[in-house]
Amino acid sequence: MLKPGRPAFALALAVASTALAQTTYPKIIPAPGGHVVITNAAAQKAYDEIRFAPARRAGDFLHISGLVIAPYGAEGRDVDSFKAHTRRAFRFLDATLKAEGLTFADVVMINTFHVWNAPGFKGTRDQQFEAFSAVKDEFMPPPHPAWTAVGTTELLGDNGVVEMQMIVYAPRPAAR
Repeated sequence: MLKPGRPAFALALAVASTALAQTTYPKIIPAPGGHVVITNAAAQKAYDEIRFAPARRAGDFLHISGLVIAPYGAEGRDVDSFKAHTRRAFRFLDATLKAEGLTFADVVMINTFHVWNAPGFKGTRDQQFEAFSAVKDEFMPPPHPAWTAVGTTELLGDNGVVEMQMIVYAPRPAAR
């Protein structure tokens, strides 16, 4: 039974419970100022186990959490294989954008964190950066978003080569 003064909390809990029970994707979980977007079972697993939102809308912006680009299992670690891994990541990001009715043209900021000597990539720093840039350009033609690329020593994901996060301008429709 609801206690007096608690109906808003109860409603929020009921809405959140419904979203968490949802088994189809994309899944939308209400959150203050917007919502969390989960596009597939892998993102759901990360949300449940690592406890982070793969993407979260806040007002007119969608913040997409860092996505680690890495080879899986016995996948190759050469330049062409790295391009394939990077395309996989961009396809994942594309699904997240589409879930919100957005495209890569709406991306305003990219942050990438590069492990230049990562075990998941066999090549030079310049080869890695050029390969990443070439794939980015396949998905993101001009006008280009702002971009900060940082070199680092390690990422959370095994064999992680690059972690990429995005900020997307996603204006909400005007209220009537």
